[in-house]
Amino acid sequence: MYNFLKGIIVGIGGIAPGLSGSVLLVILGLYQKTITAIGTLFKNFKENVKFLIPLFLGFGVGVLIFSKIVDFLLGNFEMYTRYTFLGLVLGTVPLFYREVKKEGFSNKYYIVIFISACFGFSLFFLNKDLFPVLNNPNVFQSVMLGVAVAGSSIIPGVDSAVILSSLGLYELYVSSIANLNFEVLIPAGIGLVIGVLVISFLINKLVNKFYTATFSVIFGLFLSIIPNVLNGNCALGLNINTLISILLIIFGFGISYFLGDIKENSQKLKKCLEFLRKSRLREESDYLKK
Repeated sequence: MYNFLKGIIVGIGGIAPGLSGSVLLVILGLYQKTITAIGTLFKNFKENVKFLIPLFLGFGVGVLIFSKIVDFLLGNFEMYTRYTFLGLVLGTVPLFYREVKKEGFSNKYYIVIFISACFGFSLFFLNKDLFPVLNNPNVFQSVMLGVAVAGSSIIPGVDSAVILSSLGLYELYVSSIANLNFEVLIPAGIGLVIGVLVISFLINKLVNKFYTATFSVIFGLFLSIIPNVLNGNCALGLNINTLISILLIIFGFGISYFLGDIKENSQKLKKCLEFLRKSRLREESDYLKK
């Protein structure tokens, strides 16, 4: 049940602009176990499936519940919604950074993070027209669409919409699903399965052998995509909308940071409430004595 609830949180990250579900897996302490379970699926099939099923079910529930909510909010309150998401994304930064430093960290890795962030920014923003938009793909291109979806979903900090747009595949991806174009979806599904298994296997190997270096690269890519949360409709000025947007950033940051270690933070919150309750009882007792 605990993994199912975490899966719901990951599902929210899968549909929120700029917020990657795989980043939330990292922060919730499930990423390495998840890619290991997928990458070695048939080695310990029973245990891996037992772990993955509640997680994926939770992910599906999260997507189904919040997709319409997010769609409504973006359609009617886009500016406020995007600034809330910006707060959610910023709240994951210190948690993700903590994960990067978990297994040994030295100053050289700051260089790796910086180079990765510059590379990501250059690829995702400065070269948006590097790949032409693909409308009529052949079978191989459809398979590669599935591989691209798999890679952007598995690698933490990589927003699927940004990656697919950069590769000229986003319009094809959306239209194929909306129109149930099975000529594209069937080979793309094959590519998705192949991509998930192969990329999970490779990421698992890299994380096990080069944990800090791998997560430093991923963290840099994650930082480069954060500006994508906002768009031209999110301009600030000297008005009430700016104040509300700032408050929503703070709110989103707090929620994200709390959910990052929900078990420990829940215990801290309980202790804080218990302390306040005892303090109030002492004050009432002292008052009655007087």
